[in-house]
Amino acid sequence: MAIKPSQNWRAGVAQEARDVASGELDPGCAFMDQLFPDSLLEATEATLRSFEADVHAWVGPSDELVFGAVRRVVLALNSINEEHGGAGYETGEREDLCAYIDRTLTEHGIDVPALAARNGMGAHEITDEWRDW
Repeated sequence: MAIKPSQNWRAGVAQEARDVASGELDPGCAFMDQLFPDSLLEATEATLRSFEADVHAWVGPSDELVFGAVRRVVLALNSINEEHGGAGYETGEREDLCAYIDRTLTEHGIDVPALAARNGMGAHEITDEWRDW
């Protein structure tokens, strides 16, 4: 199963806290907990769990069904990003989230490049119509 990007971000926050506590990192250089507050991590994880539940429920999904799930997860992530001042998801996080969506779909039998091609877009454009982050 695809690892949620928020799990990796949470691990980075925890590692940085350990490094500060051990003296390996100056507290003034610590920034992970500011980039990834619990509210962002929890909301992102809940949204991605909901996306996974949608995908797990499919039996022979149509393009319309797949794009419906992609639309819902992207719009929910847009809201989370807005709630965090539009800075919840920076470039690296955006790439992580898009890769997670693609991997989750692929793990459930969706040929993402073929899906995109059938709908007149590139393989990395399936979130573009709705994505603000």
